[in-house]
Amino acid sequence: MRLHDTDISGAYLIEQPWFDDERGYFSIMWASHDFERLGLVTELSQCNTAFNRRAGTIRGMHHQAPPFEQIKIVRCIRGAVFDVIMDLRPESPSYKKWFGVELTPDNNRVLYAPKGVAHGYQTLVDDTEVMYLVSGAYMPAQERGVRWDDPAFGVRWPDPRVSRTVNARDGSFPDFAAR
Repeated sequence: MRLHDTDISGAYLIEQPWFDDERGYFSIMWASHDFERLGLVTELSQCNTAFNRRAGTIRGMHHQAPPFEQIKIVRCIRGAVFDVIMDLRPESPSYKKWFGVELTPDNNRVLYAPKGVAHGYQTLVDDTEVMYLVSGAYMPAQERGVRWDDPAFGVRWPDPRVSRTVNARDGSFPDFAAR
């Protein structure tokens, strides 16, 4: 397993080795002993998947309020996404910065998002599925969000000419600066 720093403090891009033969490939997305050796959180409580019908679908930017923050370990298992995290931690050296990376089944990348960041993605192709492991239970009353196009972060999403699908809730989060 190779760990790569990102522009966000405590967030990593992980490349897992994969084993390829005539049947396809095998890869380990998460192994507690590897994560522990690297000083990463190993206590996980939930595994989520999200299927997206159309390219241009944006989900996010989601997070949970303290003290219910979650670490997320994200992998695209079908299709392709531009995966994004935004640092919401005022004490962090990367506060109000964002990081984005393309995740696909073929590039075998996994994004490790620490507590205190908002997470979301835009699908790049139709019929895309994303799987993510989280360190804490989903608490609906603690769910919060940052609008995907919030000017405080200035995320450069892929191809602005693409027709985007954003649900009403995700598109209505208030400006971060108004908090």
